Amino acid sequence: MADEKKTVLIIDDDPDLIAATQAVLEGAGYAVASSLDGTAGVERVRQGGIDCVLLDVMMVRDTEGFRVAQDLKGDPATAGIPIVMLTSVGQKTGFEFSPETDEDYLPVEAFLEKPVDPDRLLEVIEEAMGGQQ
Repeated sequence: MADEKKTVLIIDDDPDLIAATQAVLEGAGYAVASSLDGTAGVERVRQGGIDCVLLDVMMVRDTEGFRVAQDLKGDPATAGIPIVMLTSVGQKTGFEFSPETDEDYLPVEAFLEKPVDPDRLLEVIEEAMGGQQ
């Protein structure tokens, strides 16, 4: 059964958030990988075996998550992997983002503001992956 688990990669510079999110995801039956910055995250996705990416925006650089999303969606080898942005950029900057209105520089399946309810997070991840867990 373990081989059938979908793997979610968390790319976030906050180890506490990674640990809390990992507990939620593993409790729901997902395998979890993590990276503390965008560069390592992109490298991890390119290694294969990732079914969904949870991506922060503000890490080393304030717009790092946008670059990561663009890199992954611009590469045919990784373009099909769903990305869920999980960030507090809206709270910190006052800007509101939406995949529907900001698709050019925000090529993601969903955008959630931190903190997010664990049940809502799981629902959005499942939707992003087309209902497959």
